[in-house]
Amino acid sequence: MNRPRHIAIIMDGNGRWATKRGMQRIRGHERGAEVVREITTYCANHPEVEVLTLYAFSTENWKRPKMEVDFLMKLLDRWLAKELETYQKQNVRFEVIGDISKFSPKLQDRIKKTKELTKDNTRLTQVLALNYGGRDEIVRACKKACAAGVEIDEENFEAFLDANLGDVDMMIRTGGDQRISNFLLWRAAYAELFFTKTLWPDFMPTELESMIEEFKKRERRFGAV
Repeated sequence: MNRPRHIAIIMDGNGRWATKRGMQRIRGHERGAEVVREITTYCANHPEVEVLTLYAFSTENWKRPKMEVDFLMKLLDRWLAKELETYQKQNVRFEVIGDISKFSPKLQDRIKKTKELTKDNTRLTQVLALNYGGRDEIVRACKKACAAGVEIDEENFEAFLDANLGDVDMMIRTGGDQRISNFLLWRAAYAELFFTKTLWPDFMPTELESMIEEFKKRERRFGAV
């Protein structure tokens, strides 16, 4: 039976969720942050899930209105400060992938502090993809390998990626679109894909549980017969 060791989620639909309710788009992001907590708590208590990677802010998201981007940066800073208690209570290690050098010094410090304070937690690794793009990560990994004078191959390439997370088993996208949007291109080579029309603020652990049950029934051949 398949084991959902690494689950990756493209959290789509926050803005549309708010617009449908006559709210500002930023209210959808606030509700979406609450769902992150609920899904993380569920995964932390699931006996088979070890890594949860969430697509929080892509390299393309800088194209959004400045007001919305500024709000997302402030929301992330507040959320990390508030969630530290949850990380410790649930024994969750916090990790980041992506180029955070474009963030403010304050936010970079918050990210580094949260990583440091949770580095010994062992129940689940929650990964936020921040200023992340799959192609960008691969290019940066190649540059690191060249700088180190290492000839890369499939066996050692993982060491040059942003974090050693292993392959993705399940990739989920909420919000109705059916594409992976430059997310975890190397690690998702053999991921089982799941798409739902549910907008991220409405995505509940019960729906994730149903997807995990379906995942366990799928036949994964990895190129073999």
